[in-house]
Amino acid sequence: MTTTQLIDIPDSRTPLNSIAAATADAVAARASNAQVVFGASAVATAGVSSEVSLRSFSVRVDEPPTLGGTDSAPNPVEYYLAALLSCQVVTYRFWAERLGVEFDDLTLSAEGDLDVRGFFGLDADVRPGFTAVRVIADISGPASDGDYQRLQEIVERHCPVQDLTVNATPVTTELRIAR
Repeated sequence: MTTTQLIDIPDSRTPLNSIAAATADAVAARASNAQVVFGASAVATAGVSSEVSLRSFSVRVDEPPTLGGTDSAPNPVEYYLAALLSCQVVTYRFWAERLGVEFDDLTLSAEGDLDVRGFFGLDADVRPGFTAVRVIADISGPASDGDYQRLQEIVERHCPVQDLTVNATPVTTELRIAR
């Protein structure tokens, strides 16, 4: 299998380009180096809350009272929005450095529309997830508007969490019953 790099990685000593170049070299040496597995585990706690472990980190998840929780932590779809925005921040930084596009400030916000009839099974024609997500990226700095527009388009194409939303990802579940 051959791959084509969309944009060359500059020969620079900047931190993120160094990571991209080292990754490109590792993948060129062995294609399997491109494959990474991330994992998480969750334990149900009181009510509808849970404790999720991710590497050496732990996050709490809950729902607002209108969805059966005690509002002790963000809910799963709020964590999705956080994941989308934080992934875009990472993607903006990597690609800005790769393209040589400087920015002074970057602030992102997002909101998503969710119809609870899908989750509660009140209407079989309503999906349980977001029906729309809107992201606003506020950026400032010395680059041209065209440079920032190109950067934003590249971020949308390369952000892994955004890709999870716009492209179908197969999910399989194995149920193991303990007795």
